[in-house]
Amino acid sequence: MESQSSLVKHIESFVDSSSSSDQQSTSVNSIASLLKNDIITMEYLVREMELYLTTTDHILRARGILLLAEVLGHLQTKPLDSTSIHTLVGFFSERLADWRALRGALVGCLALVKRKTNAGVITGVDAKMLAQSFLENLQVQSLGQHDRKLCFELLECLLDRHPESLAALGDHIVYGVCEAIEGEKDPQCLMHVFHIVEGLAHNFPDPSGPVASFAEDLFDIIGRYFPIHYTHPKSEDVDVSRDDLSRALMMAFSASPFFEPFSIPLLLEKLSSNLPLAKLDSLKYLSYCTVKYGPERIAKHAEAIWSSLKPAICNLPSEDVSSWASELSDGMGFQENEITKEALDLLQKVASQQKNGFLNLVLKDKDINCLINLFVVSGSSGSVLPHNEQKLHFVGRLFSVLAKESTALCNTVVDTLFIRLLDNLGVSANSSSKDVLAIDSNIPCQRLNFSALYLCIEILGACRELAVASVQLTSNSDFVNDAWCQTLAGCSCSLTNVLVSDLVPSTSEKYHDADISLRVKGLQILATFPGDSVPVSKSTFENILAILVSIVTNNYNTTSLWKVSLTALAETGTFLNEYPYSKKSLSYISTVVERMVSLILLDDPTMPYSLLLEALSGISSSGRMFLSRIVEGVQEAISAKFAKVYVDEDVKVSAELVQLLDCYSMKLLPWLHTFKISEGVPLCLAIDIWGQMEATTENHFPAEGKLLDATKMALKLAIAMLSEEDQWRVIEKASEVISSNLSFTPNFVPSKLEGLQISEDTNGFTGRDEWLTSLFASVVIALRPRTQIVNIKTVLELLLTAFLKGHVTSAQALGSIVNKMPLKNNAMQDSSYFCLDDALTLILERSLGSCSDSFLSSNSEMFDFVELCPSAADCVPLQVHYISGLAWIGKGLLMRGHEKLKDITMIFLRCLVSSSESEALTENKGLSEKEEVLPLLAKSAADAFHILMSDSEDCLNRTFHATARPLYKQRFFSTVMPILLSAVKKTHLHTVRSMLYRAIGHVISNTPLAAVVIETKKLLPVLLDAISLLSEDILNKDMIYNLLLVFSGLLMDKHGKDIAVENAHVVINCLTGLLSYPHKMLVRETAIQCLVAVSVMPHTRIYPMRIQVLRALSKVLDDPKRTVRQEAVRCRQAWSSIT
Repeated sequence: MESQSSLVKHIESFVDSSSSSDQQSTSVNSIASLLKNDIITMEYLVREMELYLTTTDHILRARGILLLAEVLGHLQTKPLDSTSIHTLVGFFSERLADWRALRGALVGCLALVKRKTNAGVITGVDAKMLAQSFLENLQVQSLGQHDRKLCFELLECLLDRHPESLAALGDHIVYGVCEAIEGEKDPQCLMHVFHIVEGLAHNFPDPSGPVASFAEDLFDIIGRYFPIHYTHPKSEDVDVSRDDLSRALMMAFSASPFFEPFSIPLLLEKLSSNLPLAKLDSLKYLSYCTVKYGPERIAKHAEAIWSSLKPAICNLPSEDVSSWASELSDGMGFQENEITKEALDLLQKVASQQKNGFLNLVLKDKDINCLINLFVVSGSSGSVLPHNEQKLHFVGRLFSVLAKESTALCNTVVDTLFIRLLDNLGVSANSSSKDVLAIDSNIPCQRLNFSALYLCIEILGACRELAVASVQLTSNSDFVNDAWCQTLAGCSCSLTNVLVSDLVPSTSEKYHDADISLRVKGLQILATFPGDSVPVSKSTFENILAILVSIVTNNYNTTSLWKVSLTALAETGTFLNEYPYSKKSLSYISTVVERMVSLILLDDPTMPYSLLLEALSGISSSGRMFLSRIVEGVQEAISAKFAKVYVDEDVKVSAELVQLLDCYSMKLLPWLHTFKISEGVPLCLAIDIWGQMEATTENHFPAEGKLLDATKMALKLAIAMLSEEDQWRVIEKASEVISSNLSFTPNFVPSKLEGLQISEDTNGFTGRDEWLTSLFASVVIALRPRTQIVNIKTVLELLLTAFLKGHVTSAQALGSIVNKMPLKNNAMQDSSYFCLDDALTLILERSLGSCSDSFLSSNSEMFDFVELCPSAADCVPLQVHYISGLAWIGKGLLMRGHEKLKDITMIFLRCLVSSSESEALTENKGLSEKEEVLPLLAKSAADAFHILMSDSEDCLNRTFHATARPLYKQRFFSTVMPILLSAVKKTHLHTVRSMLYRAIGHVISNTPLAAVVIETKKLLPVLLDAISLLSEDILNKDMIYNLLLVFSGLLMDKHGKDIAVENAHVVINCLTGLLSYPHKMLVRETAIQCLVAVSVMPHTRIYPMRIQVLRALSKVLDDPKRTVRQEAVRCRQAWSSIT
């Protein structure tokens, strides 16, 4: 009884038109739940609703039918017996005639048609009955948008799920669909309309069927929508895009071959349209329909298609020929627009389908023949007239696409055009094989016909693509027996001679870059044909490589030739890397790789060292097969040059070694990682460097700072690539070298570390100490978190001693240790094993000795340090080094989210903030030493925040396996900014305020903008004050620029802009003050850009400042930098328009 009363209540709630939509939805869900849980049956529900389903009250009847329909929509997976389903189908089919209750009838029919198979579905008889009722009772185009959409969804579902039943209706269903869809304009409905037409076409493929009979009428309806012109407002909640509609219409166009007589002429007509979008869609539709309609139907339109394609393919961007040939990638680097690309795609599909029939059309075309004659008969012209460039490109792309489509087409193109081009170039198609001549720039040369050469290279490239596709498809070289391949085999050697003969111009001869690039491209194509002997013999291949290597090593003064030759060698290597054990690959190693490696090992190579390294790195990118040998050679060269630097102290060799190490770090190691080459390669470098350190005597450590920096980076990157086991081996080797060579750490060997005392003497940091400590710290920086450092306590003391001497790399190593060190000593009981807390305690205790209490005591003030130190001035360098090093340690803790960061941060804050008593003390006592100490400490503390927040390339990053907690910068920002802002409010000293702003600037500029935007209201006044105050010192110019970037980001955010509007007066004053900032052009430029953004603020806020801004801009119009002047003009226009 309770369920029955609940059912009645829900029914009455839904049919009551005064109920809210939420109440109605709740009623539907509740009734559906009763049915799903078998508390009531469908028959019971219908009986209870009988009054509402049959009443003469139109509103109640419509609401009742809609309720039953929506409940059915919730029962897609609820099993219902066939009798119930048949009864419901009959009921809703009849209701389609009841136009007052049509919405509910459509929803009910759709819910029944969409039922899941395992829950009981409508039968074919039911589907036919429903379709007949639909066709007899509904005038779809007279309905509202939502009801039309339901009608189309119903038709689409019936065609998809019950095609046989609807097929029985014959012409009636097709005629009914035509009547229903004609004139539809709503985009959502059109999606269903196009799918319905597609479904009809698939269901009636018979040439004598209804779709064939009504094909013209159907296409007349859908053809009106082409091309899709979609102007629906973007703001409306419509999930249909123009691309969706266009693709659905294309599927409908191509759904039936019976549409061909009507669609192809329409598409060809639209192809001649002046609207680019219509052209593009016509080409896409033609390509798709060509495949769907089949060769027989398209053959009738082949000539018309070709006539329409010619201008579309010729629609190429106007570019200088030199830019065409400057790239050696496929297609010569042309920047075709979309229309050209689609036209070439259609050309390829039609040619593939029509075979030689279509090619004959092209070859017999008068325009094409005229162009070919123009280019071939143009003699030995070394260039192309500007008005012919586009035509040349057109012909080249045309025959390239045709030749690479199939073997038959390639044979025809080679026989009819390629051989003719060879004759023009002086190449015999059946020449006997002979060696390629070496390059001699003094031999008189005959200029080749550039046009013929260009067309020849295009066809040659197409042949290569066809050969590569054949190998990829069949995994063998069957193409060697093809006619085109045999022709190439007979002329490849002679063609190579022609390309090489005058490749390097004499001193008096000036060649167009395009000609040079084209010749090298031809050599590259010949060198990258698959197969070891046909169509390019092994000897010809090796000669091509030798020529290119000779250019790279000897003709580096001809920049364009050098670059394209190097690129050709690299691309050839990339191709051969796919065939690692072929004869050509082995030839490449001996001819190219070994030759370049031998040059790097020479003391005095024949080419500039920087170019040699560029060439090596370019070739190394070809693949792992060649990279391994190059890296081995580079490591040999590094070892040899290190020895030479230590023995001879040769400045030139030192500079070359810096370049070599940079190449190894920036180019070769990334490729090692990309190609996943064995870790043994970087391990060898690390061990060898430490071997060099061990063999070097006291007086032969080079003082060159760049060399040390390059060595550190190479060592770090190499160590970072190693496994934990290999890293441990390097640590062991480094420890052995340190123990016997470092002046202030005697007996630094694993077996003698117990009881070792580290000297606190800050003097005597020799060149050897600098090198050994730097390299040891570099090893520590790059270690993985799980790599164990044996005797960590002594390592920490060594690094502490070094960083107190001002050694930055040691401080970075300490930061890396605390970042990666485990929190607790779990199972390890070894007394030499340190956990993080132990390490931090040691660092703080050993850093400053007796002076450390001054910094670590929570009750002490910064200024007390002067009284605690016997000689404050002498302690300043020590304390500055301490703060700088402590910043790196703090950064390691910050990234991992450790609570000890708070203590370190407070040390920095004590160096920045002074109490009122300390201020008075400074004024009254006038301590001169203190006046010198405090600014240095404060600046060091302010810059510590830059170290904490900035991203470092030298350490504590992903490359060196740093531990980074998500959002660590945002957390630190939200914690430290209130403290810094409070300190700014409390101090009145200009110097202290300046340093606080410096610290705030570092924090803000390195925090993600999203976090800063949230606090815009608090930060904007401070940000503007900081910019104004810091702009007084030239040393702050980079920070000013970074803060301006943050400010510009705030102006782009809605919330930030609203806050800026409230402070418009202050904002404009600050920005106009920076317009004449003399120390950095980017500051002036960014300030002007910000003023442009400010110019769109509310009129009442900015109009009073208009004269001031225009007056300031008038001075900037004479700025020495052009970009600043341009921005000033744009800004003046924006502010002048404010009236």
